[in-house]
Amino acid sequence: MSGEWRQPGSSMSTLPNSPYSSFAGSPLHGVLLVLCAGLLWGTTGTAQSFSPGLSPYWVGALRLLAATLFFLVYASWRLGPARLRRELANLQWRQAIWAGACMAGYNLTFFAGVKITGVAVGTALALGSGPIWAGLLQMTAGTRPSAGWWLGTLLAVAGGVLLVIGRGGAVRADPLGIALCLAAGLTYAVYALLNKQLVRHSAPAVTTLGVFFVGAVLALPAAGLQAGPPHITGTGWLVVGFLGVAATGVAYLLFTTGLRSISAASGVSLALMEPVTAFVLAIVVVGEQPGSAAYAGLAALLAGLAIVIRAETHGAPRP
Repeated sequence: MSGEWRQPGSSMSTLPNSPYSSFAGSPLHGVLLVLCAGLLWGTTGTAQSFSPGLSPYWVGALRLLAATLFFLVYASWRLGPARLRRELANLQWRQAIWAGACMAGYNLTFFAGVKITGVAVGTALALGSGPIWAGLLQMTAGTRPSAGWWLGTLLAVAGGVLLVIGRGGAVRADPLGIALCLAAGLTYAVYALLNKQLVRHSAPAVTTLGVFFVGAVLALPAAGLQAGPPHITGTGWLVVGFLGVAATGVAYLLFTTGLRSISAASGVSLALMEPVTAFVLAIVVVGEQPGSAAYAGLAALLAGLAIVIRAETHGAPRP
């Protein structure tokens, strides 16, 4: 079986001849890009705290819309309108639609799960299950992550769970909420695996534009059904703008570009840099005083990420 994780019904036979298949940089370059994306993702919770009146469903949907507009402007500037139209026409839209559906599904299942289980449990389950799902999915495609990857990922996941739970917050072990959060981790892993394939065929700006356009089209009406009309203030629009441009647009552009030179499973694992940033901002900006368990989780998470980075940069060729 091929090492590529394939969406049933898709054709990837043209990838080796893609003009973008040779653009991958060094594994270390990809690692640094994904870590930078994780740093930006970690600002999401702190930014949302400045607009408490806006439903989290609308936060998720509107940030997808703002990110889509960012990608449109960036891709038009980077490629030019004529080339952008050609590349969008050549985008593998079947896979882009699946990836966009996964992105919309991630937003909806994550926020719904967190609403039921509480922020601590919901975040720990969604972020922690994503890398494990990604590793298992790669195994089903015949590409087994190394023992070092599994060791580092499991250590990072355990540390991330301890870090998030150690910060406190409501804990509600509701079966439906747990299932939704695990589904969020699964949809994110599938998104990353599909994105890995798309970025080998198209420019990162084009890939993200197509995927997030689909995600926004699906997420906006879903947010309306879940939360009714949005009630947003001027400050709320500023928060949505920051989330859409910096914490989503720039972050996912970095993530997608990084996937050119590292495996999708490692990309999902390295995204665990997100709770590290959130932890630091909670102390510096919000004034939280976490206990020793959170600091122990931080140490384990960073150690796990270091092992993943070593496995990725010194391991076998990446799928």
